[in-house]
Amino acid sequence: MAELSLQHIDKIYDNNVQAVFDFNLEVKDGELIVLVGPSGCGKSTTLRMVAGLEDISKGKLLLDGKDITQAPAKDRDMAMVFQNYALYGHMTIYENMAFSLTLRKENPNVIHKKVLAAAEILDLTSQLNKKPAQLSGGQRQRVAMGRSIVRNPKVFLFDEPLSNLDAKLRGATRREILLLHKRLKATMLYVTHDQTEALTLADRIVCMSMGHVQQVGTPLELYDRPNNIFVASFIGLPPMNMLDVAVEDGQLHGKGFTVALSEDQRALLAPYKGKRVTLGVRPEDISEGQGLEMKVVTNENLGMNTLVHGLIGDNLRVTAKLRGWANYRNGDRVTLQCNKMHFFDQETENAIR
Repeated sequence: MAELSLQHIDKIYDNNVQAVFDFNLEVKDGELIVLVGPSGCGKSTTLRMVAGLEDISKGKLLLDGKDITQAPAKDRDMAMVFQNYALYGHMTIYENMAFSLTLRKENPNVIHKKVLAAAEILDLTSQLNKKPAQLSGGQRQRVAMGRSIVRNPKVFLFDEPLSNLDAKLRGATRREILLLHKRLKATMLYVTHDQTEALTLADRIVCMSMGHVQQVGTPLELYDRPNNIFVASFIGLPPMNMLDVAVEDGQLHGKGFTVALSEDQRALLAPYKGKRVTLGVRPEDISEGQGLEMKVVTNENLGMNTLVHGLIGDNLRVTAKLRGWANYRNGDRVTLQCNKMHFFDQETENAIR
């Protein structure tokens, strides 16, 4: 049982700079929560406060109902995996994984069993007698995870553990973390700036910007129903196209283009008639059809899909993700249609629903 409760947590440094504002989150037992956002948004600071590596300025932190806000890091029953593996180069993999238990003067037989069990989970059994320099980056990160597993903590904390790996290793290690979560059924908090990691790993995502939580929800909720322009732009790759439009006569009028609205969309935008809103369309929600004419600038072939970059209306940049392998050239004309649209209030930047 490992439930974590973050209640109205602030982080204010001595120079009165505030890094985290009123952070609230209830983490269920066995849940994998991913904190995602750009650099400087406060996600790693939040994780370090949970770990006890940073003081909490205001608010409470509860673990299984017990207040641990002021508890030292060593008494929080949590294990942290950093982006820097921090392995001891002169020790074997076995010794690295056993190190924390050795410091606690655990029974050698217990240590041996725990290290072998963790090594089997992480497919490191054949590597235990090697030194870190003999392993790949992905294997070293697995050793760092193994060092946490042997401690059998209540909560695992991951601080951008894949950022030092190349793209292929990132994908492989990401799958291993998913398998690890399924096997251990452990509570995990995972920090990353990579929204692909967030979408593929999380039970729920906490999207942050400038120290504030922008939205908490499942990956599908953040992708399909973003709360505001920031979440809509940050979640999804390539990012959502954003266009300034006016709501008039059951249509959207932009600079040099017009988009027709369905009956439901007309009803939704009725309070905005005569006003300007932001139209958001994901590249994958655009297909060839009737409606918008794009002048192609360039395209990127990705195998099953092609990213087509071009201009609509009065030279407004738009990206469409079309199925199949397309060979458009600079200056070609292609007619597109928007299959799903999102609308945002321009004053609040919040979604219109």
